Amino acid sequence: MKLSEDLAWRGLIKDKTFSKLAWLDRPKVFYHGVDASSDSLTIGNLAAMIMARRLIDGGWKAVILAGGATSLIGDPGGKIEERELKPRVEIEKNVAAIKQQINKLLAGKQFTPVDNYDWFKDVGYLDFLREVGKNYSMTELMQRDFVRERMGEGGSGISYAEFSYSLVQGYDYWQLFKNHKAVLQIGGSDQWGNMLSGVSLIRKKEGADVQALSMPLVVNKITGTKFGKSEGGAVWLDPAKTSPTQFYQFWINVDDGDVENYLKVFTFLSREKIEEVMSENQSDAAARRAQKVLAEEVTKIVHGDDQSGLATSVTKYLTSKASIGEASQEDITEIRKEIPSIRVRDVSSIIDALVKTGLVVSNSIARTILSNKGVYINGKTVTRDSFEPRDFENGRLLLRRGKAYKDSALIELE
Repeated sequence: MKLSEDLAWRGLIKDKTFSKLAWLDRPKVFYHGVDASSDSLTIGNLAAMIMARRLIDGGWKAVILAGGATSLIGDPGGKIEERELKPRVEIEKNVAAIKQQINKLLAGKQFTPVDNYDWFKDVGYLDFLREVGKNYSMTELMQRDFVRERMGEGGSGISYAEFSYSLVQGYDYWQLFKNHKAVLQIGGSDQWGNMLSGVSLIRKKEGADVQALSMPLVVNKITGTKFGKSEGGAVWLDPAKTSPTQFYQFWINVDDGDVENYLKVFTFLSREKIEEVMSENQSDAAARRAQKVLAEEVTKIVHGDDQSGLATSVTKYLTSKASIGEASQEDITEIRKEIPSIRVRDVSSIIDALVKTGLVVSNSIARTILSNKGVYINGKTVTRDSFEPRDFENGRLLLRRGKAYKDSALIELE
């Protein structure tokens, strides 16, 4: 399958400045920019990075930009209020951390890393206005979605700094065209206005025919919310912020209506394999075969084969699909990172354990949940007050409050 055909089948093409998709099948140089306002990428950034890998695999040369300069202003796209400006030293640390993540995501692939602070640090304000600002009309800029939303009725307003962000990103594209021969910029559809700024500037300054390509923002079909958030906030690629097991569990819990789209966008599985997985899933939806494949594949991409395997193993124990007594020491060490753990005697109070592990806040609440059959030991409901020796499997058990396995604790014998 040609690159253009594969991208179209996966639903990865929204807006483009070129007329025919076959243009993508003649590889040149593309660039993709990453914001550095945080010290980690999220799964909201992951789709575009995987898109970059697809282009590289299709023969394109890649330039990946970490926004050391643009992050000092902050992209106003998708924001209803002004961003808080961050100090240069913090942005420097963020850029360094994000570069490591990019290197991991693109391991084994050839690409050129750049930081736009390297060329912006020496740009004079008057020179920027003459070289760049002169090429944009206010009419054009006022039509940008983020400007209209912030300037419209009920909007919070927008500062000149954020208003100018689009020009800054356009200047990036111009620099990468001149110095790296980039003729395509890719990104999410929320970046479309900024990408057009670069296309317009290069065409005016250089008379060159450069292009832009946006992919649809990934959204939850049921809630309509932008992808990348969990109940507790953003899902990060940094294992210190979102552990590999938590990362795996996010994917394994996605809705049935979204899983096929996510398999297309976030994995490198072939069309034939995805269709096979979805066929199996439809014949036995309760087994959640598609979600398991999705979770394993995306965790491998972000955290590697070892961590994906460990996350799969730990999740089996937390969901009582496997006996906690069979868990290896490595599994137990990982489980202790994911859920509370305490040591008790084999006849200790279940109510005390619920409170000490933080699964409930008081003895009275624990008694109520226990009497209402809302407490589980190793996946089975209990109503008694104390543990019994038979509850422990190889000296350990899983205590859970309610049906959500994230509300579990590891109980080990003293």
